[in-house]
Amino acid sequence: MENILRLSFAIGIFLIMIIWEFLNPRRSLTIERKQRWLINLGLAVNNLLLVRFSVGAIAYLSADYAQEEGLGLLNLFNLTETLAIIISLLVLDFAIYCQHIMSHKWLWLWRLHQVHHSDIEIDVTTAVRFHPLEIILSLFYKSLWILLLGINPIAVIVFEIILNGAATFNHSNINISSTFDKALRWLIITPDMHRIHHSTIKSEMDSNYGFSISLWDRAFKTYTENPEDSQLTMTIGLKELRIPEQLVLIKLLSLPFKRFK
Repeated sequence: MENILRLSFAIGIFLIMIIWEFLNPRRSLTIERKQRWLINLGLAVNNLLLVRFSVGAIAYLSADYAQEEGLGLLNLFNLTETLAIIISLLVLDFAIYCQHIMSHKWLWLWRLHQVHHSDIEIDVTTAVRFHPLEIILSLFYKSLWILLLGINPIAVIVFEIILNGAATFNHSNINISSTFDKALRWLIITPDMHRIHHSTIKSEMDSNYGFSISLWDRAFKTYTENPEDSQLTMTIGLKELRIPEQLVLIKLLSLPFKRFK
């Protein structure tokens, strides 16, 4: 039931963003969608199947175990369920922010995360372009936080829905007015804000790490308001990986284990 609920929300938001991109895109894409989408969606299907039949339920099971055994910091206090869920969502979101920074700063994690940044355009399908090993490591990382805090299963389900939905939204190539975007950024990560993180300019790539709320980037001075180039002309991706024909699915899976010249 938990998997069905998460998948239903994920597919629903994904379809809404695709339609929005077609009707009112922010940027003109220079590469045909079918060329990138086969790669990105291929990775997504591969990851979904791999995780589904391996460690996919580990986060939920960790939460269930923590609740049954009374493990975790939250179980030391007499908190209402609502307050416990709010705290859980905030801490997990901060944990993902920290994980994202580590994925850029630690070489062995960056080798996996570069698969995500190797997309030389950015749209809704970029949100699912991750190496399977990064997905698996992320699940174990979140599970450790869940056990440490004693997060209940409901909070885990809500967080995964929010995380997937936010990633789909802020990677999408949708057009939002600058006024509305500026207001939204005080609360959540907008597509214009996250697009800066996919810039080829390193200082911009090393900023705007958040996936859902913008609080952490502002609080820890990792926020970049505007790119050096405009949102419409900024170069997306990695400088060393610019040939789309080389970024086929099998090569992306082996990319972390290769050295750049």
